[in-house]
Amino acid sequence: MSTLAAPAAPAVRRAWLTDLPVLLVAVVWGASYLAAKGITTTHTVVAVLVLRFAVVLPALVVAGWRGLRALTAPQWRGAGVLGLILSGIFLLETYGVVHTSATNAGLIISLTMIFTPLAEAAVTRKSPPRAFLAAAGLSVLGVILLTQGGGFTRPSLGDGLILLAALARTVHVLAMSRIKAVQDADALSLTTVQLGSAVAVFAVLAAAGTGASPWSVAVDFGAREWAGLLFLSVFCTLFAFFVQMWAVRRTSPSRVSLLLGTEPLWAAAVGIALGGERLGVVGLVGGVLVLVGTSWERRAR
Repeated sequence: MSTLAAPAAPAVRRAWLTDLPVLLVAVVWGASYLAAKGITTTHTVVAVLVLRFAVVLPALVVAGWRGLRALTAPQWRGAGVLGLILSGIFLLETYGVVHTSATNAGLIISLTMIFTPLAEAAVTRKSPPRAFLAAAGLSVLGVILLTQGGGFTRPSLGDGLILLAALARTVHVLAMSRIKAVQDADALSLTTVQLGSAVAVFAVLAAAGTGASPWSVAVDFGAREWAGLLFLSVFCTLFAFFVQMWAVRRTSPSRVSLLLGTEPLWAAAVGIALGGERLGVVGLVGGVLVLVGTSWERRAR
């Protein structure tokens, strides 16, 4: 038995060495909702978004300069369109998390895993499997219960904005698959152009007087706020992107997707453990249903 198991041990260790950084990405993404909530108010959303991505954009440009120069005009246009959609996602998510709990935000946004296949089925006119529809129904029921953790009341503004962000993420995924020009583009260059387009949108909104200016927010930030901003910029953006690029070359995309799919679990864990958030019995049941439903959905797909 030992001689048969021995050769497999290095392979298992190598698999874990690949899986661990990807899992860490899921953890930091889960923690990003609480981090964003801790440094953002309704008045500073746009300014924080400008600062968050302006910090990492130069590094992405330097790292992917060769790829950026190789992009064709249609690829630039396609990436720019995707960047406009991306700006809407970040605006909805950030405004949403200001008005709801980090736990709710992380769990509701996971509905993207349900919306995307449903949207693909509508576009291709192919009915999804019954198991998938059952999983989708379970997840939707879970979100309803989750937003009613304190008793049956109208969902908060933040819950609605995060739900719209999940729909916007679905639009972004579909657009990436439908815009032919970007499908052969270098991933780093494509991400850089998208983030550059999003930052341009945020800068225009800031210049138009939508909330506080990035400069005034940067000046008012203390050590805690800067730590939160750098966490969002360096770990949730730069680190996450490069780990995904590195991991996909060493394992399967489905494996990476499976590990990143644990993000809502970490969002709930961080929100409850570090943010002091409470779901209540009804909300807890709803959160469990969301996790079970999205996990079942991935298997059904």
